[in-house]
Amino acid sequence: MNDPSRRELLTCLLGTPLALSGCDYLRKLRRRPIPGSIRGAAVTIGHKLRSQIAAAGPDEVRRVPIAIVGGGPSGLSAAWRLERLGVKDYVVLDLENTLGGTSTYGTDGAVSYPWGAHYVPLPTRDNRALTSLLQEMDLLEPGTADSDPEGKEQHLVREPEERVFFEGRWHEGLFPRSGATPQDLADLARFQAEVDKWIEYRDASGRRAFTLPMARCSRDDRVKALDKQSAAKWLEGIGVRSERVRWYVEYACRDDYGLGLEQTSAWAVLFYFASRVPRPGAESAPFLTFPEGNGRLVKYLQTVVGERARSDSLVFDVTPDAKLVTIRVWDAAAKKTIRYEVEHAILAVPKFVLRHIFAPAKAGKMKFLDDFTYGVWLVANIHLKAQPKSPGAKPAWDNVLYDSPSLGYVVASHQTLRDYGPSVWTYYLPMTDADPNVARRRLLDLRHEAACAAILADLGRAHDGLHHLIERIDIWRWGHAMVRPTPGFVWGGARERAAEPYGRCRFAHSDLSAMALFEEAQHRGIAAAESVLEARGHQFETIL
Repeated sequence: MNDPSRRELLTCLLGTPLALSGCDYLRKLRRRPIPGSIRGAAVTIGHKLRSQIAAAGPDEVRRVPIAIVGGGPSGLSAAWRLERLGVKDYVVLDLENTLGGTSTYGTDGAVSYPWGAHYVPLPTRDNRALTSLLQEMDLLEPGTADSDPEGKEQHLVREPEERVFFEGRWHEGLFPRSGATPQDLADLARFQAEVDKWIEYRDASGRRAFTLPMARCSRDDRVKALDKQSAAKWLEGIGVRSERVRWYVEYACRDDYGLGLEQTSAWAVLFYFASRVPRPGAESAPFLTFPEGNGRLVKYLQTVVGERARSDSLVFDVTPDAKLVTIRVWDAAAKKTIRYEVEHAILAVPKFVLRHIFAPAKAGKMKFLDDFTYGVWLVANIHLKAQPKSPGAKPAWDNVLYDSPSLGYVVASHQTLRDYGPSVWTYYLPMTDADPNVARRRLLDLRHEAACAAILADLGRAHDGLHHLIERIDIWRWGHAMVRPTPGFVWGGARERAAEPYGRCRFAHSDLSAMALFEEAQHRGIAAAESVLEARGHQFETIL
């Protein structure tokens, strides 16, 4: 191991102790390389936004009443709402060759598998939008108007749902209770009591402090004040000092936000623990999941959009005026420039993209967009010819390592009832650097061999002989995976301003909710679609 850059990279990914193991694996991989590739979003095409594709003039001009820019869950949800209200005069533009955003998925394994988001919680009955979609997809049991939906058994995460690798063995659940001290358990009870207070909280208007979608959360100053401090400071304030409890809470921060305790808003961490629990002491909402994760949802939404989707379409300029919106697009497949002239535009893209394509933002009129920051993730799909044995608790859907910088892995074949034989494990590693730009550069420099070494150094501790069962490992680099709810961002004003219409343009994306959840993406997409229809004079009943 003579290349210091590789050692440094492994140290940054895993920390010093695991990096040394990674170096050992690098030597082994030279003797038996693991097949696979590095994949990812269309980085090369997307980075052309920075140079602003030079186009003397369009090769073609097209006119369409409504254009949706962005084919992730938010853009697809906007299209779904238009379709269900009988509006079909729209187009969806996306730079990838397949739609889906961070809910994209793969099908070339022993079972389909996710490349990003992999579950959606059962909604309550007042979340009419998500309930309507899931009913339409036949994922819910028949219910009544006065009861919450129930998921069909085959789509609910089957037991065991989760386990944690701690002190050389797997243990059921996520909190490592083995060997916990009285102080650990007292701090856990203290933390849960604080969460229960916020679950029970109602403001003067009867709103919960935390619920889904977050647009329904209380705006009370007492609730919003939580956003001004970090999760670490909040834990200190309630007297939680146990290392195990702090790890448990930080796992939640890394899981949903790709952040550590010091980087996460206290409001956001309480949202994680309180928003899906109906009352103190109750269980959190059960999860619906599929081998391909939330790919099942976007796959269905793509069938709704059909031929109105335009993939390989790099939008590089959106210019609004009083009468129309001009959208300039580079068609990567046809190698030509197209100018769309539209009456209304829904820009369902993250704000780091908006800064490069929206004329007012490029002109410096939307400085508040600079407050949006995005986390960096490495996701790997590990294709196995057989699943290895592991000491302790049975294999679960979600498998977490206590002392790891990763989130562990999710088993794509878990819902198939097969705990043995070929499978695909989806491994998640948030790169929680305080400066995501540094992490982003490291991720782009990452080579397949080093990534495999890092993954094996991490998982090999829990699975002896894992290396010999791997058929291939594919890596996906998410340079801007999800918005980061850092202290002061959720209620700091930038998010609310970014959601306001700009002339004939509406905005939609989960980052407008400060968290990358399907429920939030859907809500923002539907809200934008309904706003456009109101401007066009359509009469309808909202489902938000």
